[in-house]
Amino acid sequence: MQHKVVIAVVDDDEAIRRALESLLRASDYQVLGYSGGQAFLESEGPAQTHCLISDIQMPGMSGPQLHAALHAQGWRIPVIFVTARPDEMKNLPPGVIACLAKPFRAEDLLRHIAISLNQTPPL
Repeated sequence: MQHKVVIAVVDDDEAIRRALESLLRASDYQVLGYSGGQAFLESEGPAQTHCLISDIQMPGMSGPQLHAALHAQGWRIPVIFVTARPDEMKNLPPGVIACLAKPFRAEDLLRHIAISLNQTPPL
């Protein structure tokens, strides 16, 4: 069964972005992938996205800067940050559902997506 839910993945690391896209598609989500925050903002992505997964550290625009830009434009998309630096997981802005340290378990990501969408988390 295909969800009509769209998950956007913003990560400058192509291998991680593609792995996340594959996981989400295998979980029956529609997925939009972007190599950076500016690319996401300049696309139709914000209007289509139900949940955003974003790396914190990216060249040009960080995940928190992307989150702030979305809010400044009036978008209130639930965000899940991922990071290779656990020290970045402090002081998350309002509207951020979770911050997961890489590497993280697929089940943890899917559980947080379900929470952001007010769905029952998978077992």
